[in-house]
Amino acid sequence: MDAIRAVVHVVDEDAEVRETFREILEPNGYDVRCHGSAADFLKQWPMGGPGCVLLDVRMPGPSGLDLQLALAHRPDALPVVFLSGGGEVPLSVLAIRRSAADFLPKHAPRERLLASVSNAVQRSQAQQALDDRRRQIRARFNTLTVRERAVFEQVTAGRLNKQIASVLCTCERTVKAHRANVMQKLQAHSVAELVRIAIHLESEAEVAA
Repeated sequence: MDAIRAVVHVVDEDAEVRETFREILEPNGYDVRCHGSAADFLKQWPMGGPGCVLLDVRMPGPSGLDLQLALAHRPDALPVVFLSGGGEVPLSVLAIRRSAADFLPKHAPRERLLASVSNAVQRSQAQQALDDRRRQIRARFNTLTVRERAVFEQVTAGRLNKQIASVLCTCERTVKAHRANVMQKLQAHSVAELVRIAIHLESEAEVAA
C-alpha cells in the first residue's frame, strides 16, 4: 500500500453487512468508511485520495445503479465494485457496461473480494496519477505568453523555425528564443514531448466540452 492509505467506502443499508466488510478490509491496510445509503455517501463527497466504492446494487431510495450514474459525472469519481445478493445477471451486465470495476456476490470468498478491491484501488491510483499529470501540464501551459503559445502551436503542427517566422511575421532568431522558452516552461526535451503535451491539452478540451 502507498503512504496515503486507500479508502474503501462501503455503501449498504445493512449495518451488519457494512461491519463484515470493515472487519475484512481494515486488517489488509484499507481505511474503511461505511454509509447506510447513497444519500449519506454523497453528503460526504468529495473525499479525496485513492480508493473505491463497495456498493449494494439494490437499496431503498437511490439504488446502487443510480449512485453509479451520479458518480460518473464527477471528475473525482472512484471505481465502483457492486455487491449483490445473487441472481441479478441483467443488473451485473448493465453495471459493467457502465464501467463498474467488478460485480460481486456479497458472500464472495475473502480472497476474491480483496483481489477485486485491490484492482479497483490500483485503477483509482492510475487515474489520479493521470489527472495530476494533466493538471501539471495545464499549469505549465498557462505560464506561456501569447507569443509562446503561438510558437507552441506552430511547432506541434510540424513547422520549422523558418516557416514559423514567416507565419508569425517575425525573424527566425525570435522564434528560436520563444521556442527555447516553451521547452523550458513545459519541461520538454524534444518536439515529440511537445506533441504529447498538445495531445493532452486537446483531450482535456474535448472532455470539458
